[in-house]
Amino acid sequence: MEILRTKWVAMAASIWIQCTNGASYTFGIYSAVLKSTQSYDQSTLDTVSVFKDIGANAGVFSGLLYTYATSNRRRGRGGGAGGPWVVLAIGAIQCFAGYFLIWASVTGRIRKPPVPLMCLFMFLAAQSQTFFNTANVVSAVENFADYGGTAVGIMKGFLGLSGAILIQLYETLCAGDPASFILLLAVTPTVLSLLVMPLVRIYETSVADDKKHLNGLSAVSLIIAAYLMIVIILKNTVGLSSWANVVTLVCLVVLLALPLLIARRAQRDGMEKPAPHEYSPLISSPKATTSGNQSSEGDSRIDSGLSENLNLLQAMKNLSFWLLFLAMICGMGSGLSTINNIRQIGESLRYSSVEINSLVSLWSIWNFLGRFGAGYASDALLHKKGWPRPLLMAATLGTMTIGHLIIASGFQGNLYVGSVIVGVCYGSQWSLMPTITSELFGVRHMGTIFNTISVASPIGSYIFSVRLIGYIYDKTASAEGNTCYGSHCFRLSFIIMASVAFFGFLVAIVLFFRTKTLYRQILVKRLHRR
Repeated sequence: MEILRTKWVAMAASIWIQCTNGASYTFGIYSAVLKSTQSYDQSTLDTVSVFKDIGANAGVFSGLLYTYATSNRRRGRGGGAGGPWVVLAIGAIQCFAGYFLIWASVTGRIRKPPVPLMCLFMFLAAQSQTFFNTANVVSAVENFADYGGTAVGIMKGFLGLSGAILIQLYETLCAGDPASFILLLAVTPTVLSLLVMPLVRIYETSVADDKKHLNGLSAVSLIIAAYLMIVIILKNTVGLSSWANVVTLVCLVVLLALPLLIARRAQRDGMEKPAPHEYSPLISSPKATTSGNQSSEGDSRIDSGLSENLNLLQAMKNLSFWLLFLAMICGMGSGLSTINNIRQIGESLRYSSVEINSLVSLWSIWNFLGRFGAGYASDALLHKKGWPRPLLMAATLGTMTIGHLIIASGFQGNLYVGSVIVGVCYGSQWSLMPTITSELFGVRHMGTIFNTISVASPIGSYIFSVRLIGYIYDKTASAEGNTCYGSHCFRLSFIIMASVAFFGFLVAIVLFFRTKTLYRQILVKRLHRR
């Protein structure tokens, strides 16, 4: 049907996939049962969680596959053997295989695997996230070239919300059984992705009112986030019966259908009008790179990667690549370590199980607000004020420093406040980094390059979760049950992570000054196109 062959339907389908793509953010729900059934200590559990983080962020192969699958086909036609659906199909297979094997291990249906094998299961399960994410994010950037920040913010925002959405499924369908939840993680993203992946396509069209309908999708995402937050707070304060859980889940499904209404409205308004020429965001034509006076500013522009689509090896020769990578180790690594250990932090401060589950769910809301907000705000600040995105990245890393210090204080209630700040700032990195990547190095190899930079997240998570938090916790814990209670259990770890986040702030400032001229040129090019 012709109505399904629009970039707005592709956007809606990508949103639905993203809504179930955040299983890695729900680790706190089943980490306790994984730890107990496999007889792990905290360091071993953190080691397994690091392989989750590696799988969820080491997406170089998914980026290479996306580039190969989409490079030799006529975009927007739906024909040919390649396309984003190839990447989504591989992700679905990995998702089911990985989580099914973890579920079988936890429930005793297979023999208890050695730690390296469990790490492999976790890696395989989490690796699916990179395939879903690459296909959805890069296709959204290609479909909405002038508003890449907003498009990435929406995609990454719904990925952030997915943790809370999956937990709603858990509380309604799994009756509080974490083992059943692992099986749900194996089935739900797999089935949904296979059903809607034919709709995710690339359409290189651009009209002036794209922003209007992107704003509509942004409003929908905010409504869903507000709804989820209200439901989580109600469950935490007054509790909900089983039938009330079913009602809230049905309402959530209805809200998730709204992106399709936006797509229908865009189609009715005649949004899918081909642009007079094709272009990639922020990339000038090859002719522009060779004509004119080759000034020192032009040389600087070429060195920054604006004038051509750089491949991974070319990008890695650029200092800006490594500055971005280092800033992400500090921001993503320390933020991810916080959510990986949030259950143990809550237990050490004697939070109830309901309160800890609420913390995990609310983290998804803060994660969403950071992802969506940073994407939307960075577009607005760039278009209206001319402020480069690395400046906003520096601001969020500086704010994250404060969040880590609040958690380190250990006062009752500060875990809520600190997790809000860290969650928002952590989410913002995931929205800003891919968009900055496309602007510095081009969109053609964007999937490969931003997935390579994403490896900074598990590297940082390993350093801060295993070598820092896990090591200090095990040294502090009592011999009985390998548990620790009190604010001292995590204080030193978070003081160190606050210092790391501040170092990331300084690195982002350097990147800001290095790319300030480049962003001025980006703004001029966009204004000229309009």
